[in-house]
Amino acid sequence: MSRRYLMCRPTHFAVDYTINPWMDPTAPVDVERAVAQWTTLYELYLSLGHTVDLIDPVPGLPDMVFAANGATVVDGKVYGAQFRHPERADEGPAYLSWFARNGFDVHAAKNVNEGEGDLLLAGEVILAGTGLRTEHAAHLEAQELFGRPVISLQLVDPRYYHLDTALTVLSHDNIAYYPGAFSPGSQEVLRRLYPDAVVATAEDAAVLGLNAVSDGDRVVLPSAATALAGALASKGFQPVPVDVSELHKAGGGPKCCTLEVRGMTGPERSEEGA
Repeated sequence: MSRRYLMCRPTHFAVDYTINPWMDPTAPVDVERAVAQWTTLYELYLSLGHTVDLIDPVPGLPDMVFAANGATVVDGKVYGAQFRHPERADEGPAYLSWFARNGFDVHAAKNVNEGEGDLLLAGEVILAGTGLRTEHAAHLEAQELFGRPVISLQLVDPRYYHLDTALTVLSHDNIAYYPGAFSPGSQEVLRRLYPDAVVATAEDAAVLGLNAVSDGDRVVLPSAATALAGALASKGFQPVPVDVSELHKAGGGPKCCTLEVRGMTGPERSEEGA
């Protein structure tokens, strides 16, 4: 199924600070390689038949490449992000401004939330992460805005600081996830809701294999997550591996780079940043 995504070229990519366990400012970062890997991901989406809009990168915001954190978009309504860490604070207004200029119904957040990093639409419900970044109050705010049930899930492992690092929505009725990222109660919730889920290994979770993007059939995931690719194939999905190892140095993967734009209240395609 064709999807619409928003992405941001990593022109200013860097690891200058530490806000998650993957970030090490003392390790070298190859910006050209990061741009090349991002470009491969962008072109892959186009080859799969998806539409990709681009937002202009802002100097001084090295993590703006991780577009998924910029907002949550459901039924043409945009719930803006409010970041926990000051280093990323200006990303929220930048993304909300893009959506406003492109004709979307935008809503600024009153509570800390990091967009699709922690708010994932799964069929008729929203799976929502909390415990490390997004506040639980934001789950209630999102439910009121979108009018969809929100299921709160407690994240407990700092390596999986966003829900989209520990869980992938594969289709309207199935997911892949890593149990160790969640509290015991949240693990039980996921088992009850998704008895046929793909359960990732610790090894594949550790390469951010679950930071993946599914269109309901094809699943774009980090090429290092080899066991997960096999598990997805056994469930009838088509794994599409991509190398995002340079972006991983900042704690990101394919999903982090990809904000899904649901609803067409904006124009079919913005030329900004293209």
